[in-house]
Amino acid sequence: MKSIPIYSFFSGAGFLDLGFSFSGFDITFTNEISKEISRIYNSGMSSCLDKEVSITSNESIENISAEDIREMVQIKNHNQLWGIIGGPPCPDFSVGGKNKGHQGENGKLTETFVNLICNTRPSFFVIENVKGLVKTKKHREFFDRMISLLETNGYAIDFKILNSLDLGVPQDRERIFILGVTNSIYEKVFKANFSGERGWFYWPYYEKYHNSKYRYNWPTTNEFGMNVEKPNSIPQELMVGTYLLDNDLSNIPNSNEFFNPKSSKFSFIEEGDDKRKSFKRLHRWRYSPTIAYGNNEVHLHPTLERRLSVREALRLQTVPDNFIINEDISLTVKFKAIGNGVPVRMANLLASNLNYFLKQYLYS
Repeated sequence: MKSIPIYSFFSGAGFLDLGFSFSGFDITFTNEISKEISRIYNSGMSSCLDKEVSITSNESIENISAEDIREMVQIKNHNQLWGIIGGPPCPDFSVGGKNKGHQGENGKLTETFVNLICNTRPSFFVIENVKGLVKTKKHREFFDRMISLLETNGYAIDFKILNSLDLGVPQDRERIFILGVTNSIYEKVFKANFSGERGWFYWPYYEKYHNSKYRYNWPTTNEFGMNVEKPNSIPQELMVGTYLLDNDLSNIPNSNEFFNPKSSKFSFIEEGDDKRKSFKRLHRWRYSPTIAYGNNEVHLHPTLERRLSVREALRLQTVPDNFIINEDISLTVKFKAIGNGVPVRMANLLASNLNYFLKQYLYS
């Protein structure tokens, strides 16, 4: 089967795109307004996929017309299936962020994105955002209105809050994914009209990791510098130490890039003390809290007196070690882009299930 083309918006550092690429999709068009973050995308994706990759457009999505996208789709002869993916900036919907909702500058971009989808008519789409979009009462009305708009425009919609920890990622990161396919695709796969019921999509699920946050006896805190025995009952891929305590890590690009300023209090913060607002020290045998570097969020290495390095942060986002970022990009931009990304493993599992679903449509 020929690779299904994807048009990516709010592409960021490319983690969502990478997951879709690994699942057999073809990233045909990319859009990222930040030129500095685009450089991260270009260098990382090119090194990881071993081919020249670059952001297509640095325009604001507000300046991209549906007509231009439709024309591009026609020129590239996507006669059958093509999709749109993207995660609009989400601080306006985040409980810990600005919380201005759809009236905030970033919140408005979500509505612009939904309108673009309705006007370009892709075969399918995936939208990623923070769970506050659906969990916070003041934002739920906006969310329901967007879902209704998509359904009115001929899409069968499903949505689900997924925690990356439940999918084998060493990070407690909850995000909502909204997935839509045209009614004709839904009807061919299920031999029935879309009724508005949810739960029809094959969301990724692993029994081994399901409800990991509560099913395992996680260590809490230990005095910094202590030798802590590794638990045998917890899957090692869910523990930070599996990714950070690697003797060869220093030989991998971006491993020696971290903010140098030290604080005398670094050594007094216990291993595993991640409840504080800033300067959270990770525990080597526990998962990481959500990687969201901004608003003074700082994660400290579990066994060293320093912040995490760029490579360590990438590893906790399950980004492959051959995703290499140019050294001359500022650390602030690097950490921001890494923190905003979807864990690659999470994106890959979702994309694989979507690919399987679309094959059912093509071969049914």
